Amino acid sequence: MRHICDSDWDAIVALEAGAYTGDGLSEGRAALESRAHASPATCFVVDHGNRTAGYLLALPYPMFEYPDLTRAEDIVFHSRNLHLHDLVIAEELRGRGLAKGLLRHFTGTAGSKGYEAISLVAVSGSDTFWAANGYRAHREVTPPKSYGADAVYMSRAVPGVRGSRTNPAHASSHRAPLEDEVG
Repeated sequence: MRHICDSDWDAIVALEAGAYTGDGLSEGRAALESRAHASPATCFVVDHGNRTAGYLLALPYPMFEYPDLTRAEDIVFHSRNLHLHDLVIAEELRGRGLAKGLLRHFTGTAGSKGYEAISLVAVSGSDTFWAANGYRAHREVTPPKSYGADAVYMSRAVPGVRGSRTNPAHASSHRAPLEDEVG
């Protein structure tokens, strides 16, 4: 696992398009890059051999909110909740533990940076994977249709964080323009 660098974007965009275009969920390069730009320290790629095998994008976001798939990020939220926006492993490399390893690395990073909770929107029936990894569904939160008909908002507390509350809904936040984070 390593942080994303500029030369990774062609592979990330291809992986994202391969995973989501068929379901109408592909966002495009500008939106993906904006999400990583909002929090480069919590976005990763995993290599397998000489290729990018997968990636994970996560950014601070208020609990029970989520990025708009139809636009790029223009605000960085200062939140104790980290939203796991995307985790994709190349289809032919699935089942080798790469997703679980990437998720373990990400969760450790979230804890070391003081995040209290991790949220996500499970799409295309992936809620079973997320539930098996400690995430619980919040059926009272209804993601927009752009996430697909079966989208499920889920969250979990970050394990081992001192002062972490068992109820991730208490993760606080505020927001600032993205430009404040760039310089």
